[in-house]
Amino acid sequence: MSNKQIIHTESAPAAIGTYSQAVKVGTTVYVSGQIPLVPATMEIVEGDFKAKARQCFENLKAIAEAAGGSLQDAVKINISMTDLSNFPLVNEVMAEYIQEPYPARAAVGVKELPKGVPVEVEAILSLNS
Repeated sequence: MSNKQIIHTESAPAAIGTYSQAVKVGTTVYVSGQIPLVPATMEIVEGDFKAKARQCFENLKAIAEAAGGSLQDAVKINISMTDLSNFPLVNEVMAEYIQEPYPARAAVGVKELPKGVPVEVEAILSLNS
């Protein structure tokens, strides 16, 4: 018998492939990479890079809350960007959603991301119980 629980919320974009929004195992939540899709329309959010990064974090926040936690429970964040010159902007946006102590993080430059977006963010959360 599996102890994994699938997390789903209408407040975040529906999965557009063979994956779940998140999977909870015990008190650990593995949140799938979020691109800047607006949940209600499943369209890419309008605006600049920061608007797109904010939408990624809004989606992560909604999934974290659906799992019974918050982004403050993040222990690891992975950020993929198609242009690493946006790194300072992603730092600014992340600081709007997560306060110290900050989680561990990786930020990588990639050739391309789904739907041609410039950023994707994923998270691992550790809930109190």
